[in-house]
Amino acid sequence: MTWRVVVLGGGRSSEHDVSRRSAASVAGGLREAGHDVVELLLERDGAWRHADGTGDVTLTPGAGLLGADVAFPVLHGPFGEDGAVQGLLELLDVPYVGSPVLGSAVCMDKLLFKDVMATAGIAQVDYAPVHAHEWRRDRDGVLERLADLGLPVWVKPSRLGSSVGIAPARRADELGPAIDAALAHDARVIVEASAPGIEAETAVLGPGDDPRVSEIGEIVLADRGPDAWYDYEAKYTPGGMELRVPARISATAAERVRELARRAFTLACCDGLARADFFVDGESVLLNELNTLPGFTETSVYGALWQASGVAYPDLVSRLVELAIERHAREREQAY
Repeated sequence: MTWRVVVLGGGRSSEHDVSRRSAASVAGGLREAGHDVVELLLERDGAWRHADGTGDVTLTPGAGLLGADVAFPVLHGPFGEDGAVQGLLELLDVPYVGSPVLGSAVCMDKLLFKDVMATAGIAQVDYAPVHAHEWRRDRDGVLERLADLGLPVWVKPSRLGSSVGIAPARRADELGPAIDAALAHDARVIVEASAPGIEAETAVLGPGDDPRVSEIGEIVLADRGPDAWYDYEAKYTPGGMELRVPARISATAAERVRELARRAFTLACCDGLARADFFVDGESVLLNELNTLPGFTETSVYGALWQASGVAYPDLVSRLVELAIERHAREREQAY
């Protein structure tokens, strides 16, 4: 079956350019699968425009979106991955690919996500929050509290992706400047202890109550020196990293990764898709995060993991559209 799909790319966040690349790839895959595709560009100033330059788009609540059967938001970061656009699409009454408002918001906020997972008893690295008002009022007190995490630590804006604003602090004198830099992006910052082992990732696909999990991949960085890490450059520069599938982990650890990926996906109220990231050291498996709208080019980790699992890219994006339409129909059965 074929559908009219509106693909949303760009957005207001610092990941605008990456989103446009992902959106172009998704549009191409959908066309290859036989769907009627309309591409929209969400500008940095918030305007919605046709990607082919034919004009602006006017939105009317309850009136749908350009006659689309479904929307495919390929938007990374705030104002796109955090539930904001998902809520707008709900008001338009348009089925959309990916997690609903709640799941999108929970997974976008690293602190909130980790608190939810901790309540469920899922093993994670140690972490601590830093809030802008607290940092301004009692900088020395915050640093004293964070000393319990040891060194090195990783300082991250709580609500950004693609490693934007993240910095390692390997020495005590690096921690304050790293927090300052992260707070320039977000008033909520998370500081995480370092984790040993490898970075393993898997892709989740399906409804929230019965998701499938792909093969497990291992992130192998290009040799950029002893202090290299999985930063923006490694993620988006050709040759910056290699995805090794299957990951070099034991069968027991692999099963634990799959189990935790499914459980976290359901706990966080996700739907459709997510990439689940882990640290694996021997038989120890620590959940890092879920990304509800990961990079989506054909060579990005999410698509590559499903390719390695026997699902071609056009079939993958087509299945995601199908899942969105099915969820929309289910939700309309409720009276609310």
